[in-house]
Amino acid sequence: METSRLPLSSSIRGKLISAGYTSLSSISSVSSTDLARDVKITESEAFEILKMANQISGSSSCNGRSSSLVNGARNAWDMLNEEEALPRITTSCSDLDKILGGGISCRDVTEIGGVPGIGKTQIGIQLSVNVQIPREFGGLGGKAIYIDTEGSFMVERALQIAQACVEDMEEYTGYMHKHFKASQVQMKPRDILENIFYFRVCSYTEQIALVNHLDKFISENKDVKVVIVDSITFHFRQDFDDLAQRTRVLSEMALKFMKLAKKFSLAVVLLNQVTTKYTEGSFQLALALGDSWSHSCTNRVILYWNGDERYAYIDKSPSLPSASASYTVTGRGLRNSSSSSKRVKMM
Repeated sequence: METSRLPLSSSIRGKLISAGYTSLSSISSVSSTDLARDVKITESEAFEILKMANQISGSSSCNGRSSSLVNGARNAWDMLNEEEALPRITTSCSDLDKILGGGISCRDVTEIGGVPGIGKTQIGIQLSVNVQIPREFGGLGGKAIYIDTEGSFMVERALQIAQACVEDMEEYTGYMHKHFKASQVQMKPRDILENIFYFRVCSYTEQIALVNHLDKFISENKDVKVVIVDSITFHFRQDFDDLAQRTRVLSEMALKFMKLAKKFSLAVVLLNQVTTKYTEGSFQLALALGDSWSHSCTNRVILYWNGDERYAYIDKSPSLPSASASYTVTGRGLRNSSSSSKRVKMM
């Protein structure tokens, strides 16, 4: 159950959500002293909130939720077949798709990070377009949610990539007509833009509130197959002095993204910035939000420069081997790099 549904005053609910207590489980896991300190309320108020949360959690378990978890076992063979059958979203760069196992996987949370200008937003826009490729062309025929925390989304760029996507499908259809019977391309660039749900968030509290609302929004728009956050980092690097509170808020958010990915069989793509980290006597670039955040995503892809070439490196994945591939950003979107050199080891 979400904190926003607790029978509390709106001001108390707002304080809980702002402090990172967005679900009953997050509230029940702390003491009244810690809750009072984090939310800035009296300890007696915190005790009453904990009492209420524990009562609601207990009644939920008695209503059969715990037994449904016990009875929900599955065998590994079925899980393997299900994983192999999951659709993937192409990046329009076949070299990058290859190291990703065919593209960005649905039902997973994928983090993509790199330095400014490396193409993170370009990848985000490309995915929001490519998720809409119709099924008869090998796509998902879905829609996209684009959460913009930095103001970096460019609708003119989205239109360019959408036009290139339609042209590519028309070219494919023309080729297929010469050899086989092929369906006509019905999709127009305007249709693609209309299927990108854009949200601009200007603070971490807005970001938390939006993530809490996504379950309801996607339930009402069931064709959504990708959620892109550009970037997950921005507001959490500026508005937080309490790192423990930031870690808790981010962990709750990551858990919600994982649940959304599994529940709706969609891909969640979190774009991340870089920071400097002091390691072995020198400062090195590392993805932002620290080591604890690195465990919050299923897959982690790091983008970096190798001379004048852009590269993507699979830094972490339970199913993909570490590998790298070059890519380039063109007027038509992401494409294969003209260079054939590949590196398996990140610089």
